[in-house]
Amino acid sequence: MAGIAPSSTPLLELDNLKMHFPIRKGAFKRVVGHVKAVDGVSFRVEQGETLGIVGESGCGKSTLARTVLRIYEPTSGEIRYRGRSGDTVDLARLSGSALNEIHRDLRMVFQDPQSSLDPRMTVIDIIGEVLSVNGMLHGSALEDRVAGLMKSVGLRPEYMRRYPHAFSGGERQRIGIARALASDPRLVIADEAVSALDVSVQAQTINLLQDLQEEFGLTYLFVAHDLSVVRHICDNIAVMYVGRVVEKAPTNEIFSHPRHPYTEALLSAVPVPDPRLRRRDQRIRLAGEVADPANPPPGCPFHPRCRYATDICKQEVPALRIVTTEGHAVSCHHAEKVALNPMGGRAAAEFH
Repeated sequence: MAGIAPSSTPLLELDNLKMHFPIRKGAFKRVVGHVKAVDGVSFRVEQGETLGIVGESGCGKSTLARTVLRIYEPTSGEIRYRGRSGDTVDLARLSGSALNEIHRDLRMVFQDPQSSLDPRMTVIDIIGEVLSVNGMLHGSALEDRVAGLMKSVGLRPEYMRRYPHAFSGGERQRIGIARALASDPRLVIADEAVSALDVSVQAQTINLLQDLQEEFGLTYLFVAHDLSVVRHICDNIAVMYVGRVVEKAPTNEIFSHPRHPYTEALLSAVPVPDPRLRRRDQRIRLAGEVADPANPPPGCPFHPRCRYATDICKQEVPALRIVTTEGHAVSCHHAEKVALNPMGGRAAAEFH
């Protein structure tokens, strides 16, 4: 993966983005609380970059992806996007035709290729729908465009009048990728795009996404829970926990020098193919479950499961701050004091 040089104006920038879902109870459906699925996320994505968003189920990563696309109406914060003209717009403030126009540039590949494709539509209708609905192409021009997209994702164009059930799971996901590329987007959000596929098919799909990125100049927001997959495609990684980014750094930095105990635990779960390098004590088994985003614990939301937690962790929420010259950002009170093991083994947690 080539390094992405930061620019003065990134392609996408989130500033304190929040997505809180109201909890309603009673006959009158009064709001009694909120599920803080995304709670103050800030980061930037450069043109041509692949940013991985990782974390356990329930950490808010898929909600974040849908909020960026404005499938959900954000509670607060900004989603700044640099358009083709160079002007920056706040997606959180757009609506109607202006938002529809932007949606041509921002597309999504969904997790389950079985449920994300309409079984009553043929492949040409599925891939070409965005083109026909927006009046971009019709007739033979649309058919030529679909044929070209199918070739790009490794499918035979003569199959375009078949239905999704005639394809394998990996082929259906390629149809979903072709659909995302139909409007010539600049940013593609892959929401667990390979997690439902077999391991061998995962590798093929990852290679395809990398080839398409180079061919079409794409930028990816890659949502996943499997760090071993993320390692092979992402330039940078943002680790989420209970709606917040707790660590963000270049991929190599995350794997070689994790700074947050939660990242250390995630890395310990990455399978090691060589049995000679496996050690039973390297796996960190976190106590309890992911904190409830409707009722997070005080202080650092990870402290009930953290083996390095102290009193300050129970009282104050640590700010996300840069701790290295490489731009490694972490939200932990003890990031500079605890030596974490990149393989997840028992670290020498010596406080200075």
